[in-house]
Amino acid sequence: MSLLELNHVSKSYGHGAGRTEVLHDVNLRIEEGEFVAIVGSSGAGKTTLISLIAGLIQPDHGQVLLRGQPITGPGPDRALVFQNYSLLPWLSVRDNVALAVDQCLKHASAQQRRDHVLAFLKLVNLSAALDKKPGQLSGGMRQRVALARALAMEPRILLLDEPLGALDALTRATLQTELEAIWRQTRKTVVMITNDVDEGLLLADRIIPLTAGPAATLGPQVSVDLPRPRDRKTLNQEPCYRQLRRTLLDFLVGAGRRPETVVTRKLHLPDIEPEDLTLRPSIFSPRRPPRRRNEVKEVRIRIDS
Repeated sequence: MSLLELNHVSKSYGHGAGRTEVLHDVNLRIEEGEFVAIVGSSGAGKTTLISLIAGLIQPDHGQVLLRGQPITGPGPDRALVFQNYSLLPWLSVRDNVALAVDQCLKHASAQQRRDHVLAFLKLVNLSAALDKKPGQLSGGMRQRVALARALAMEPRILLLDEPLGALDALTRATLQTELEAIWRQTRKTVVMITNDVDEGLLLADRIIPLTAGPAATLGPQVSVDLPRPRDRKTLNQEPCYRQLRRTLLDFLVGAGRRPETVVTRKLHLPDIEPEDLTLRPSIFSPRRPPRRRNEVKEVRIRIDS
């Protein structure tokens, strides 16, 4: 039995004629300890998919199962890291993490919970910023706090909803390396949503592309058989990396997109000649020219002297 299963899952939003199917017949199996990346373009339904796994929303059809049991709501066995950090601005780094730990490890003593918080902040290299508020931190440091909070809950599955999407390129590259090192150390089951194919190839064991919406579904999976740890400097030289990247991009921009239907219609225009603005006023209509050239007539007038 797989750790996580999605069986024929579909989800729609809206009402009546305006109802739109976002996901259609999604099937997914994830084993314990896997790092799986789901790659898709913006608006394809990636956040809807991760929200279904987190239990924040329920499918219209199909089932989302954790160890064979239906997911009916959020739970500490699934920790979600958002793109926008979601930290409480009036709490310190330590207290933001402790808030989750106090709820998930109620059986532990106060000292054990404090040590637990410090251990995971050390894991993400934030031991020197324990008493700082989120407003005093950079974007990368805030995301480290969010990651420490999620890991400190000791979930069975770590859900990452484009966690590095709001960061600059240099900070994003640094955190990608740290995230891969943390995964190798903790061996948590990870499901990451991203729109960056290179990020998926750097971090994941498997990459599954999502077709373009509406009614998006999962495409054929790609196994990333590249040795770890992966060095981004030498990764581009790997023939396997280039082939995997080409396969994913071809699907996302080609077969993964729904064909557009082009409809050709004949427009029947009325038989009306347009006004000619180049005509000059005449002595018969000094204020404005005739509307059309067929209105211009040559008239000869005979004047007897």
